[in-house]
Amino acid sequence: MTGTGRRVAIVGVGYSTVGRDTGLSLKQLIAQGAQAAMADGGVEQADIDGVAMHAFPPHFVPAYECGALLGLPSLKWTSGSIEGPAFLSAGIHAAAAVASGTADVVLALRPMLRLGATGPTPGASAAGGRQFLEPFGAGRPAQWAGMIKQRMMSEFGWGEEAFGRQMVAQREFAALNPDALLRERITLDDYMNTRYVAKPLRLLDCDYPVDSCGAVIFATEERARDFAQKPVFVESWSFGTSGESDFELAEDMTRTSSFSAAADMWARTSLTPEDVQVAGLYDGFSPITLNWMEALGLCGRGEASDFVAEGNTSLGGRVPVNCDGGATNVGRVHGVNHVAEVVRQLRGTSGDRQRPDAKVGVAANSIAAFTACMLMSAE
Repeated sequence: MTGTGRRVAIVGVGYSTVGRDTGLSLKQLIAQGAQAAMADGGVEQADIDGVAMHAFPPHFVPAYECGALLGLPSLKWTSGSIEGPAFLSAGIHAAAAVASGTADVVLALRPMLRLGATGPTPGASAAGGRQFLEPFGAGRPAQWAGMIKQRMMSEFGWGEEAFGRQMVAQREFAALNPDALLRERITLDDYMNTRYVAKPLRLLDCDYPVDSCGAVIFATEERARDFAQKPVFVESWSFGTSGESDFELAEDMTRTSSFSAAADMWARTSLTPEDVQVAGLYDGFSPITLNWMEALGLCGRGEASDFVAEGNTSLGGRVPVNCDGGATNVGRVHGVNHVAEVVRQLRGTSGDRQRPDAKVGVAANSIAAFTACMLMSAE
């Protein structure tokens, strides 16, 4: 990464069993995900000297406990986060630890247990402005995603088809991905006929909740030579915040912290949006995906609808987006897949969904008050 010390490479990616109700504990999922990433990269337990974890209570295991769980003999560094933009909260911490010299090989994890799958969960606490939302059932993610979708349609003159076309394209990718949970192809009519979750947000705008743990291993360029896979290099990254703790009250829901995160990421590299050939853009809800297309400069402001309609984000397009099918189809692994699939694309190992000669890719997570993005290259 330009200007931040040692060059960082991604050397392993992997997942646990992923399913609606696996019957596995959080620690079992963590063990499976870590072992899969280690096997992918040919990384041994003794190689790992750092662990970064991102998880929300009550489904949280401290990062240092993962060392004992996984039999890692000696950790120089750990980071456990319960806030931040999905997997990249852990992924960027891991990359920064490697770049700074704090650790040489860091395992980043994002475990998930599907809410409701293991009995009651504690109610959310509500401080600040949220105390005026939570007691009335307001402020849920689908609700503010619906507001973003409505504002984008109103501001830019889009119809719901703008979002539906991207969901159809992602299902086409999923049909080519044996690891996707939802693989049956859909049409725009199928999308338009699904029920509303929080009008105008439809069921097919939403990701697919699962039990899972995804893992990505970051290493120095020097150590990357010791491992099995062709390294994928991290060129730049950034977090972004919007200045509002209550996104529902934001002045402009079409311009979120994704824009500040993207601007900072581009400021840290000589690469430009025109260099990007493949993208993994957060799709917890479809409006987020189109928001990131504009924030990252893949298209202009208000142009994401046309960008998708012209086929740019589809198989064979200029910048295929969510080539594994996205979280709407592989399951809500909460941002790990957006990094992992870009890594596989830059390795050239994505099979029938491969973007030919992909050399530069970007992954982006989350929306609203906190976001993050990471730029990667094959060389």
